[in-house]
Amino acid sequence: MNNFIVSARKYRPDTFDTVVGQHNITHTLKNAIRNNHLAQAFLFTGPRGVGKTTTARLLAKTINCTNVSKQTEACNQCESCTSFNEGTSLNIFELDAASNNSVDDIRVLVEQVRYPPQGGRFKVYIIDEVHMLSTNAFNAFLKTLEEPPSYAIFILATTEKHKIIPTILSRCQIFDFSRITIDDIAKQLAMIASKENVEAEEDALHIIAQKADGAMRDALSMFDQQVSFAGNKLTYKSVIENLNVLDYDYYFKVTNEILNGNISEALLTFNEILNHGFDGHNFITGLSSHFRDLLVCQDVVTLKLLEVSANVKEKYKVQSKQAPALHFLELLDISNKCDMSYRAAKHQRLQVELALMKMCSLSATGDKKKSEPVIAVKIPVNPVAKQPVIAVEKPELAPPQKDIIGSVVKEQEPPGLNKEELKPAAPVAPKTGSSSRRTISITDGLKQKSAVADPAGAPESTMGEREFSAGELHLAWNDFAGTLQADGRFTLHTALTKRKPELNDNYNVHFSLDNGAVEKDVNEIKQELLTYIRKRLNNGKIALTTTIDRDLSKGKTPYTPKEKFEHMAVKNPALLHLKKQMDLEI
Repeated sequence: MNNFIVSARKYRPDTFDTVVGQHNITHTLKNAIRNNHLAQAFLFTGPRGVGKTTTARLLAKTINCTNVSKQTEACNQCESCTSFNEGTSLNIFELDAASNNSVDDIRVLVEQVRYPPQGGRFKVYIIDEVHMLSTNAFNAFLKTLEEPPSYAIFILATTEKHKIIPTILSRCQIFDFSRITIDDIAKQLAMIASKENVEAEEDALHIIAQKADGAMRDALSMFDQQVSFAGNKLTYKSVIENLNVLDYDYYFKVTNEILNGNISEALLTFNEILNHGFDGHNFITGLSSHFRDLLVCQDVVTLKLLEVSANVKEKYKVQSKQAPALHFLELLDISNKCDMSYRAAKHQRLQVELALMKMCSLSATGDKKKSEPVIAVKIPVNPVAKQPVIAVEKPELAPPQKDIIGSVVKEQEPPGLNKEELKPAAPVAPKTGSSSRRTISITDGLKQKSAVADPAGAPESTMGEREFSAGELHLAWNDFAGTLQADGRFTLHTALTKRKPELNDNYNVHFSLDNGAVEKDVNEIKQELLTYIRKRLNNGKIALTTTIDRDLSKGKTPYTPKEKFEHMAVKNPALLHLKKQMDLEI
């Protein structure tokens, strides 16, 4: 039985050109070798599995090669290259700083540096995980790193550059290795699959690349695992099953149900996902990423940010056209809030289900506005006064439907109508019995148009002056306070509901606070409250004033932590003694 070699070792790059995703770094190193501008110390830093140690070995092998090619690559045939490939080179040393991190280990290294190389130009020391060295070891290494012999080169590699002391960083040329892109990893996996005679679907390789999170070594380890699981044929289905990845199709399905406003189907799909063993947090974060990808697809400029296979990209393009960008942005905001509050929630499943219901309700509301009927407006000319009049005709609605407020008014100009005749004039009353159609003048028509406008969605400048009662004001006021409670702003909710607003003449609303502690917070939401009430009551003339009127008979209501403590201390004076004895702060 032959010994199996993992792909991460078997296909480790042996030339600079085969290093994946680090072209800028390899190009810089090749120019330095070609122009003989090699630094005395290098620091390779970056995430795991991106090629730091591999690049360090290639640099060490190339600078000692006696027959470097025109492309600045090692020949792999000379004595130095052969001994390096066989692991018997006497000029290249690899040190693991995780297990050799003391001052004594560095002292041994410094002693070795004194001896010149045997059969090569340079003595290269590769110190991996250098951030594991102790502070004393770093300080013992400083002098040698700053002024090494001409034949000594140090290559330090680390994943945590911030743990290295600044005096070490200042003595090195620093190369920051970036995460490898999903496309580059997928291409490398496709090349390896062809060499290993493995038939792999493009979507399957993209899933492995996404799961690897920019690390080529992780991707190759997962590739070996999938080959062991599925044999020489990797399919998308087998990969997501073995890696426990949520299928793209679930996100497309849930999004369709959300856009259709189908709450029950969305909840059933989420239940199916949970029954397959997936975590609710994993689902909601994936759904947020799905909405982000849909937003990316709506602009040709940002389409390149979508890192998926060609087949999945087409699905994203189709679904991204089913709703405007603003709607997807609102859905993304809901899912993001659910993501942030998920871990703190005691009933986590309900948290996700509530977010799905909000999304479906939002989509259903948007569809209702799109499907509202249009009120056609015809403008015939009064034959007596030569004055244009407006006739409003509402379309016939099906029995289950009711009159919809907020419909779009479309003005139609009749054939042959002179635009000069559309100038406003005094309204002329129609002759009795001349026509069964109700006619109004242009001025009245504008009022009619304002009357049918949606008060909840219209700007304040277009609102009317609808009369309303104090009871309607209190209902709208309490509904707004309920939204504050739903957002977790309980102090403001208490402040607004403790007393009732007073309705005075000329639509002036007065509200008195019993404590100045919340005055600043109330002033911050004052405009938001006023806008809500104006739209709710369809009256743009409503004004709001607030004052502080303490009810001395009921005592002062505590709001701040200090006030609450003082209130409790009145009932239990022992709290003051405890605060003084323990030197506590509020």
